[in-house]
Amino acid sequence: MKRHIISPRFNWEQKVQEQGFLFYKDYYFEDACYEFTAEEIDNIETATAAIYSMCLSVVQHVIDNDLWDEFFIPEAYAELIKWSWENDEPSFYGRFDLAYNGKDIKLLEFNADTPTLLIEAGVIQWYWLQEYNAGLDQFNSVHEKLVGYIAECKSHFHNNKLYFTCLSSDAEDYMTTKYIEETARQAGLDTEFIILESISVDEHNQFITPSGELIRNIFKLYPYEWMFAEEFGEYLITNKEKCRWIEPAYKAILSNKMMLKYIYELFPDSPYILPCSYGVPIGSDYAKKPVFSREGANVSIVKDNVIIEEHLGEYGDEGYLYQQYFELPEFDGYRPILGSWIIGGEPAGMGIRESSNLVTNAMSRFCPHYFK
Repeated sequence: MKRHIISPRFNWEQKVQEQGFLFYKDYYFEDACYEFTAEEIDNIETATAAIYSMCLSVVQHVIDNDLWDEFFIPEAYAELIKWSWENDEPSFYGRFDLAYNGKDIKLLEFNADTPTLLIEAGVIQWYWLQEYNAGLDQFNSVHEKLVGYIAECKSHFHNNKLYFTCLSSDAEDYMTTKYIEETARQAGLDTEFIILESISVDEHNQFITPSGELIRNIFKLYPYEWMFAEEFGEYLITNKEKCRWIEPAYKAILSNKMMLKYIYELFPDSPYILPCSYGVPIGSDYAKKPVFSREGANVSIVKDNVIIEEHLGEYGDEGYLYQQYFELPEFDGYRPILGSWIIGGEPAGMGIRESSNLVTNAMSRFCPHYFK
């Protein structure tokens, strides 16, 4: 893995806007890119597939042992989660955050329920590569895999209409949701976007749109832990066979950082898994992470039992995970994290975010990549 300083494309800002990338300022840059070898890409792809398989084993373990309290999941939703798992409900996507130092690949987190960075990885960096050097390759089949997998799911949907929803206040979530809606349209589905706050229930307590149309299939970019805590949540249970929600409810297990503790307990000898505990640190060098959080909020880095970086936020009420610290490589003052995508259960490509901090957060830079 190498980092190169490069010149941005002529008129690149207009180009990414035309491709639907709305919040690129101070986030997406074309003044640097990362180079990999084909062997490195093969290793990253292999690791991604192996980690995903282990994650699925964690879901089965949680269900078999009724570990709902450990995951801070209300037991009222246990049957819904079991049903979604046993029914093999469709899962469009997920993103692993991987640390890579040129040799070792380690799982840091799994953004399993509401991952973003999708259009950057699947579309924007691909068009960048065509102008930068079309003779090079990229670990990137995100778009075609999304279209292909959603097309495969059509026979499992209640009808050919798939709704898409997210909060009206989040521009990044909106852009990501609209992009996935476009892939569903290309897959041959009828689609419609509705604001999450506008969804209600009818006299039969079934989900309906603002115009009163029954919702039978819907993709949401909204975390399950929030849904479970709302009055809204009870209708997920009563409508589980009438309204298909994507991502499926079992993602409430995988998107929960408690998963990092159990994947280590189940696979302590895996070269991809870092030691992790809940409530009590492992060793003197670790990352302290809340059970629920987004974009690096409330994460601390500790070395020799001293906090060397700390980020504030509103999370942490459920306690903290302590994951063994893994030193990221540094290039020109930046440390990269690999966002490796799972689409329809298969590795599908990656996007890279780099930060001058030790913790990747909302404003960490996205950089394109290629391999030879």
